[in-house]
Amino acid sequence: MNGRRIHLVLACIVILSAAVAAEALKPRKRLTPPDQALNLEEVIPLQFGRWTQTPDVRLVEPPGSDTLSHEIYNQEVVRGYTDPDGDTVMLLVAYGASQSDRLQLHRPEICYAAQGFRVGKPTEATLTYAESRPPLRFRRMVTEREARVEPVTYWMRIGYDISTDNFDRQLLKVRYGLKGLIPDGALIRVSTVGLPPETSLKLQDRFIREFLLALPPETLNFFVGDPSRSLY
Repeated sequence: MNGRRIHLVLACIVILSAAVAAEALKPRKRLTPPDQALNLEEVIPLQFGRWTQTPDVRLVEPPGSDTLSHEIYNQEVVRGYTDPDGDTVMLLVAYGASQSDRLQLHRPEICYAAQGFRVGKPTEATLTYAESRPPLRFRRMVTEREARVEPVTYWMRIGYDISTDNFDRQLLKVRYGLKGLIPDGALIRVSTVGLPPETSLKLQDRFIREFLLALPPETLNFFVGDPSRSLY
């Protein structure tokens, strides 16, 4: 066997070994089996704290969401809530049993820009909502279109962890994949219209705090992850 054939055989062996290794490392186990997923329409309360659901509140959603969301997500809940002072907060929760790159279609940076909004520079923030839990990390930005000013707060849960940016989300996917796990994913978005940005963000803090405190532990983990199982 001449040298050229030897190199060819060795190259084939390397390619075949890489393919076998990739297949062996391919995630196979879903972190949350579809039959164990929560029914969001049932577990997200219609009333909690000072908040009551308000019908017919229209939220900003990705273009073509009526058809595309059904292809990407297993569940999606869109609701508005109003307090006794007449302030309204909008909530969007999108869930995918198998975390997909296309979950980013609901990220406000992309979603609002696609609807013609100017999107301000995102900032990172945290919120303490319970002594027994670590502070919730999330991302904030102010979006504008004509006279509509809409401050937005959002975060993503990937498996047992919280992510606030795309790089972090991709890193979590890799870390779960190395454990042979396919993580589920959820995006939680809160926004308000008609108030100054600083007032809006304080209102959103109160809404998020009261919302999370109203949830039982198993439901709370869906929204904020499980610190005892976190990969960080």
